[in-house]
Amino acid sequence: MAIRAIRKFRWVEGLFCVYKPPGVHWKLVRDRIETCILEGVNGTPSLPPGVRLLGPGRGPTELTLSASSLAAHPLVRGPEFRRIKVGVGHRLDASSSGVLVIGVGRGNKPLNDLYQMCCTRDYTLEGEFGFATDNFSRTGRIVERSTYDHVTRDKLEKVLAMLQQANQKALLIHSNVDMRSQEAYEMAVTGELGPQGKSPPILTGLRVTGFQPPFFTLELQCLNETQRYLRKVVHEIGLELRSTASCTAVRRTRDGPFTVDQALTRGQWTAAQVALTIQHYNNSKRQSRPLPAPAAL
Repeated sequence: MAIRAIRKFRWVEGLFCVYKPPGVHWKLVRDRIETCILEGVNGTPSLPPGVRLLGPGRGPTELTLSASSLAAHPLVRGPEFRRIKVGVGHRLDASSSGVLVIGVGRGNKPLNDLYQMCCTRDYTLEGEFGFATDNFSRTGRIVERSTYDHVTRDKLEKVLAMLQQANQKALLIHSNVDMRSQEAYEMAVTGELGPQGKSPPILTGLRVTGFQPPFFTLELQCLNETQRYLRKVVHEIGLELRSTASCTAVRRTRDGPFTVDQALTRGQWTAAQVALTIQHYNNSKRQSRPLPAPAAL
């Protein structure tokens, strides 16, 4: 029974990602996913082989019970699995939305490895010129209002270029690699150049994707960020433009190898869909592995 139960659980162990909606705490997302997986793994209870019911038309109603099989019935012993280990990677605060990586069972080890890796994450930020708040978002208390008629897309892009240049210098400083070495060149080409150990948040890419004053949209790649830091970036951009700006939305579109296209939405948080997504990720990971070098003759 124990071996069958373990095998039954193995098919939902691994890594996958979900889409966290705004206004929901990540802990509630994790708990809901755990509940859905447990419901799917435990299955719907049914009558055991030792229980036989004869209905009307076939003689008197009889009930034959087998004590051993009845003791193993889910309605008697309860569900096989009462709790599973569900971990969350790089978290999102309640106001943010987007890709949230989840690890189930044995998937928590590669989840921790992903958490420790120096991999970038992509975000889409939406902002609005004309006001500043105490928490850099539209939900905060307004502390200042300003005009924004003088702000143009060209001016915004120049500010982003200066900001990206400053972050590029910070990336080189915290990478602990000699910039004149071949190793640094190869790491920069492959995209592996990154901070060693702890570092402040670093923006590795930043561009404008939408500009209709007072509203604007940015796409960026970053390391070691928090969502509050990203909102503060929008605030500082407004100050550099001699105006004010607040962040109206933070949406993560990629976390390492996981993208928003792969993320399961709320209606897909079932054990069957999770298992299918984990299998697809494992298959794609195997296919992306480099082939072993041929053995020497």
